[in-house]
Amino acid sequence: MIVKPKVRGFICTTAHPEGCEAHVQEQIAHAKKHKVENGAKNVLIIGSSTGFGLASRIAATFSCGANTIGVFYEKPSQNGRTASAGWYNTVAFDRFAREAGVVSKSINGDAFSDEIKEETIQAIKDSVGKVDLVIYSVASPRRTHPKTGETFTSVLKPIGGTYSSKTVNTKSDEVSNVSIEPATEQEVQDTVAVMGGEDWQMWMDALQAADVLEQGVKTLSFSYIGPELTYPIYTNGAIGKAKEDLDRTAKVLNESLSPVGGKAYVSVNKALVTQSSSAIPVVPLYISILFKVMKEKGIHEGCGEQMVRMFADRLYGGESVQCAEDGRIRMDDWEMREDVQAEVAQIWEKVNSDNLYELSDIEGYKKDFMKLFGFEFDKIDYEKDVDVELSL
Repeated sequence: MIVKPKVRGFICTTAHPEGCEAHVQEQIAHAKKHKVENGAKNVLIIGSSTGFGLASRIAATFSCGANTIGVFYEKPSQNGRTASAGWYNTVAFDRFAREAGVVSKSINGDAFSDEIKEETIQAIKDSVGKVDLVIYSVASPRRTHPKTGETFTSVLKPIGGTYSSKTVNTKSDEVSNVSIEPATEQEVQDTVAVMGGEDWQMWMDALQAADVLEQGVKTLSFSYIGPELTYPIYTNGAIGKAKEDLDRTAKVLNESLSPVGGKAYVSVNKALVTQSSSAIPVVPLYISILFKVMKEKGIHEGCGEQMVRMFADRLYGGESVQCAEDGRIRMDDWEMREDVQAEVAQIWEKVNSDNLYELSDIEGYKKDFMKLFGFEFDKIDYEKDVDVELSL
């Protein structure tokens, strides 16, 4: 079928298989240029099909030469519809990894469930024996608890009061003010249940109990802090409470992993265009301005470049993991430079619908968003019939 983009809200409901493959190839090409000596050997990525999780899997294999087991929850093609982008990304990654001669095991299912944890543990035992790095990169709007059966839904809301700020409609290019009502206490608790550290800890406890963690294993989960202008909706909002729970979980895991010499880290990453970030009010406009500033300074990174830098410089660039004073891995260091944030703040005050393209990189934001789903790659003929029924 001929596949065209169909955008609804902050999601594209179609994905292009050849475009997704091109996106994976693009990241692989960068990873191959940055070889990491004495890096990870066998890596488990929980949430491996898009964004930072996919980029981590690519960096692990094509910078470190690692075997990988990837866990994700994606939809295959059904009833004449395309598969999800993450499905096509994984099909492409699996093929390129196997061509490179490394193990690539992909498990599709609900990472929150006990069944997928058990299936993953068995796959580790059967394929690599044990893992020396576990990356937790699950970004889901809801979670069903495996023990109680209760389903929680996360919210993108401030805490304590209504939040008003600028936002951009990426379809109409209109810059306007948006007001978001505060989360209830129950909504905050539910957001922590979905996006906090409980499931990360459940994974590590299960892996440790099954004796599939190497001595000295590292594990990390991803977080974001951002600038003060996004604090109300992010750092000080319901999501921020979930991210605080990640920090708490890392400390708990450092204790529980001590018998195997393991360490847990939270990596604070740069703001980037992902399916998750595009859903947060205010953030797309901030990212568009940030991209313009960082590109002009020559320090812009996509997911692929950032994860390769994390592997090369922070995880395996020295005798120990390179952390900030707070114990976190700070991959947002370039974003949070004083000169970068000062320029972003100046533009934020001036930007409106009339000067949006002049003062921001909204065009780059839109292109990166479409690339998530395999569109807007120059080398792809989007008028050509393609096979959408690809199997893992």
